[in-house]
This record gives sequence, C-alpha cells and structure tokens, in this order.
Amino acid sequence: MASEFAGKTALVTGASRGIGSAAAMALARAGVRRVLLHYHSHREGAEATLAGVRAAGAQGEALGGELGSAEGIRAFVAELARTAPEVDILVNNAGSLVQRARLLEGDEELFDRVMNLNFKSAWAVARAVAPYMMRKQNGVIVNVSSIAARNGGGPGASVYAAAKAAVMTITKGWARELAAHGIRVNGVSPGTVDNDFHQKFSTRQILDAVIAQTPAGRLGTNQDVADVIVFLCSDAARYVHGQTIEVNGGMLAP
Repeated sequence: MASEFAGKTALVTGASRGIGSAAAMALARAGVRRVLLHYHSHREGAEATLAGVRAAGAQGEALGGELGSAEGIRAFVAELARTAPEVDILVNNAGSLVQRARLLEGDEELFDRVMNLNFKSAWAVARAVAPYMMRKQNGVIVNVSSIAARNGGGPGASVYAAAKAAVMTITKGWARELAAHGIRVNGVSPGTVDNDFHQKFSTRQILDAVIAQTPAGRLGTNQDVADVIVFLCSDAARYVHGQTIEVNGGMLAP
C-alpha cells in the first residue's frame, strides 16, 4: 500500500487527539509523504501526533486554526492557501458536540458554533483543496460523520446530530459533482468511540448502556475508525463513491 500513497500530501482536521490523531498516524504508516495536522487549542496533542507521524517516516506539520466561527474558518483557509495549497487527501474530521443543550437551553451562538465546527468548516476546507485536486484529476475527500446523524443523538445533541447529518448528505452531493474530476468523496460514521469525546460528554452509565446494545460487545476505538479512513483513501476503494461507512460494531445492524 505504501507505493500508492508515495508522494502524496494529506490534511487531517481535528488531528490533535482521538480519531483525527489516529487517522493522521495511520496515513503516515500507509506511506503518505506529508501529513498536515490541523488543531485548535490542544497544541500538546498536535505535537504528540506530529511525533507519531514523523516516527512512521512521513513529513509532518501542525497548522493551528479555530473552526467554530466564520472568522476562524476564513483565517484557517487563508493560512492553508499560503502554506499548503496542494493537498491530495483531505480528512474532514474536526468537530465536537461543544456542549449538551436541549431545544430550550441552547442559544443562537451555540447553534452557530456547532454548525460552523462540524459542517461549515468541512465545506470551506473542501472548497480550498478541491481546485488542486481538479487540476490533477485525482484526489480523495473523507468526511467524518456520526451515528448521531442516523439516530438524532443523545439528550441535548440534536444540533450536533443535524450537523453530522448535513455532512453525510453533502458527501453524496460532492461525490456526484466531483467524480468526473477524478475525486472520490466518501465518509465514515463512527458509533460510540472510547475516546476523549465521550469522556467529556458521556457518563459511565451511558457508555455501559451502549456496550449492552452493541453486538460487538465493546465500544469502538480510534484505530477502528482510522483504518476505515485509510481504506477509503486507498486504491482498494477506487470504485467507492458517495458512501458513508458505519463503524459502530453492529449498533445499527438490521
């Protein structure tokens, strides 16, 4: 697999921890030449991921950027254009629930922040890298959605779920639009993953209930999802377009 990724540059957003960090290192191990790591506030995590990327033999660079606001998104896109305009593989992973808020608890500011971080940033970064991919007639975009897009999310997560559903939908639209330009667009939809996200937003009781309902009998791992992302970036998925692969241990199995 290393030869097919040789010479390529990948950008992974939200790569300072969790799925993004695992995906960045997995792409480096697969043979990607250069891995760009977007992070927001967790610089220490970005440095740890960078070390893992370099240990795998790839060049690495960390790019800071706040993607929860329109201004922050524009600033990151401008920085990307200045420092790394040529991206072959984009993994749109940046996202967060931000905070649990039921319908009458959340306000417009929280709504915008969740939508910007989880959806608008993916749209903006894809717009920034797509022209280069179109000129080359080759490229891959993988969008990270969530099981919440299918089930509406847990208590106070409806806006997050809606944003992730939008990610899933736009994946199909981009796939139809960009296939003729040699660009494949797909997505992954993680179930409940045992990582920082759920340490912050879920209780042990919630996680135990999920395990009890999951045929695989355990929570997912960052690596479970990262491996599917690498598959979608590889030639093994060359005829896969517009699909969002559920990675949830059978949680949504019919």
